[in-house]
Amino acid sequence: MICEKISLRDSATEHGFMPSVHTYILDRDPDVGPRPIIIVCPGGGYSNVCEIWEGERVALAYNAMGFCALTLDYATAPHRYPEALLNIAAAIKLCRDRAEEWQIDPQKVVVLGFSAAGHLAANISTEWNSETLFGKEAVEKRIYRPDYTVLCYPVITGGDERHEGSFVNLSGSRDVSDWVAHSNEKRVNSETPPTFIWHTFEDRCVPVANSLLYAEALRANKVPFELHIYEKGDHGLSLSTQRLYRNKPALARKYDWVENSVDWLCEHFDK
Repeated sequence: MICEKISLRDSATEHGFMPSVHTYILDRDPDVGPRPIIIVCPGGGYSNVCEIWEGERVALAYNAMGFCALTLDYATAPHRYPEALLNIAAAIKLCRDRAEEWQIDPQKVVVLGFSAAGHLAANISTEWNSETLFGKEAVEKRIYRPDYTVLCYPVITGGDERHEGSFVNLSGSRDVSDWVAHSNEKRVNSETPPTFIWHTFEDRCVPVANSLLYAEALRANKVPFELHIYEKGDHGLSLSTQRLYRNKPALARKYDWVENSVDWLCEHFDK
């Protein structure tokens, strides 16, 4: 396996931060074709990156399913929009630039985000075609468009069902109109990637309405999606296992969302 840290900028930000990815690239295998790759984005309310809980362990779970993986260390407060968005865009471009070296399929690049990083993953899924941010040529070549998206209890809306702290950290503003401007459900169109979403009904931090709003926007634009809403469990379940014994469910039953997402992705890969 190729495990290395790769910087995503030529120099650190004005706050001294260097965005990066950690790679979990499976060994080349002459008996298989190019593999899919998933970019795992841990949550943290745009105030920090919860890599230990929502990073490496998730990348390794997808490795076990035959995916290459990256974990993204992206800019959080005091950085503001669009710095984190530019970070995930750079990670997508890195995957396509290294496709031959890593034996991955440049048309099977998946972004996965937890909580506030669910907002980030949805953000690049709906703003990859912004000429203002990325330029006309990059948009025409679809360089920064994820092929598929996986959203885990995501922050989506700046409206009534918002997670306020995420939008304060993202925008640096306490003006509700600024938060609404970053609502991903309002940006979905027919070019938004197919999306797998899961959430819990009992989530007291990021209301399940966030996932419902995004799913409805996908439906309205005829974008394929799969939505799983589990009844039990509060926010931040990650793999829904114990922190020490990762084979033991944290709840009465295990939520097999990783396996379900892989099954869903493979159905799309085979089309």
